[in-house]
Amino acid sequence: MDRIIRCITSDGSIMASAVDTTDIVYTAQSIHHTSAVTTAALGRLLTASSLMGNMLKKKDAVLTLKVKGNGPAGAVVALSDSQGNCRGYVEHPEVELPKKANGKLDVGTAVGSDGLLCVMRDLGEGEPYIGQVELASGEIGDDISQYYAVSEQIPTVCAVGVLLDKENHQVLLSGGMLIQVLPGADDAAISKLEQNASLLEPVTTMLAKGMSIEQMCQQALAGFEMEILDESPVKYVCTCSADRVVRALSTLPPDDIRSLADETGKMEAKCQYCAKTYTFDRQQLEELAISQENRG
Repeated sequence: MDRIIRCITSDGSIMASAVDTTDIVYTAQSIHHTSAVTTAALGRLLTASSLMGNMLKKKDAVLTLKVKGNGPAGAVVALSDSQGNCRGYVEHPEVELPKKANGKLDVGTAVGSDGLLCVMRDLGEGEPYIGQVELASGEIGDDISQYYAVSEQIPTVCAVGVLLDKENHQVLLSGGMLIQVLPGADDAAISKLEQNASLLEPVTTMLAKGMSIEQMCQQALAGFEMEILDESPVKYVCTCSADRVVRALSTLPPDDIRSLADETGKMEAKCQYCAKTYTFDRQQLEELAISQENRG
């Protein structure tokens, strides 16, 4: 089962979160039939969304990340609740690219480095907060770090990774870390963190060695006393339902609702996050249209 933890140094200078998203990304790959490179792109963004969403700590809060670069994969989107449960999709999951010279998947080219990362935090009260920055590389981790540095002025290290089987491209491991310098941190603490960050191995390497997410945080915060604030399981969770589809249809004019039925007399709505299909026949659409007319 996937898990997420949040830690803080005892002096209150640095916060660190780590998450294992192997099952989440495997589920996403199974739902969206992503290629190797788009699995990595979506998996990295799902992991980042889980880490960032878990920081909101407000019951009904929702975090949305959207990366729209100039690469062939198109938009990559991930949503997370305040527990770190997440869902997402990639616009063109079928895209395949040659690997980079070092043998790594070329996520940066698939996403594209020319574009924007948009972050929306909806706390369920008032207008949501929306911030955006230009992409740093399209590799996702770099882009999240840049977002915090530019938009929120918080020095941040974001490391996310997905490891796939070389033969069948199925997800083997996935996870991430988010480390932030908090207000009041002195130069010595920042210098120590920078040194630790420079020595960190890739997340998937640490997971492949059998390291727990607690051990990953301990390595990132070596030389500090560390306290675990909380931990919880995380999953790929979609909140779609037939009622939600009906509410969406109810925003249309009655005649438009009636016109949705195809030649077979049915309308299908497919969730872009979990691929579940909701079917409405002509009679159901007519009843919904009449209901709209009566309300008017």
